[in-house]
Amino acid sequence: MTQLETAMAILMKVFDTYAAGEGKPDTLTKAEAKTLLQKELPGLLKAAKNQAEVEKLLKDLDFNGDSEIDFSEFVVLVAGLTCACHDRLAKK
Repeated sequence: MTQLETAMAILMKVFDTYAAGEGKPDTLTKAEAKTLLQKELPGLLKAAKNQAEVEKLLKDLDFNGDSEIDFSEFVVLVAGLTCACHDRLAKK
């Protein structure tokens, strides 16, 4: 597989691993999303000024308002964070 295909496969695997914990197997509950953030994006949580920011991020990710994060909503988070990191690195 190419590097991009590998990255896509890893992204899907990470989502599926955490989504399988509780609730529906194809969505993240709030608890699953928090665990994913803690384990896979610890720098994001450290950068948050307080827990309320993390709660707001999780709420804002739920675009359709079903109290769960589906794969499309998850990809928006990852893409947004990737863009922010790319922009920050480009400025250095």
